[in-house]
Amino acid sequence: MEAHRSPETTPDGHFVVIGGRKWRATDPLIPEEIAARLRRHLMSARRAVRSATTAGDAQAERAARVRVNRAKVALGERGTPWWDQPEGERRRRWEQGLAHLDAETQN
Repeated sequence: MEAHRSPETTPDGHFVVIGGRKWRATDPLIPEEIAARLRRHLMSARRAVRSATTAGDAQAERAARVRVNRAKVALGERGTPWWDQPEGERRRRWEQGLAHLDAETQN
C-alpha cells in the first residue's frame, strides 16, 4: 500500500472514499496554502481533544471539539455542502474560519 497515495474520490468529486466509507471532500476551490493552514489547525485541535480527554478535562475537550468543527467547516467538510454554495460564500467560509482559528491560536 502506498503511504502518500491520494484517496479514491466519487465521480462528482464531492466525496473521498477511505476504508470503504464516504467522507465529504475538502473544497477544491480553497488555495493549497490556505487548505494546508486549515489542516494544521485541524490536526492541532484533534491533538487537543485527545489530551483533554486523557486528562479528563471536559471544558478543554469541548473547546477543542469546537476548534475541530470550525476547521472542518472552513475546509468545506461539514456544514453547507461546498458544491451548493456560490464562489463568494465559499471564499468567505474559509477566510472567516481561518481568521477565527488564527485568532484563537494567538490567545
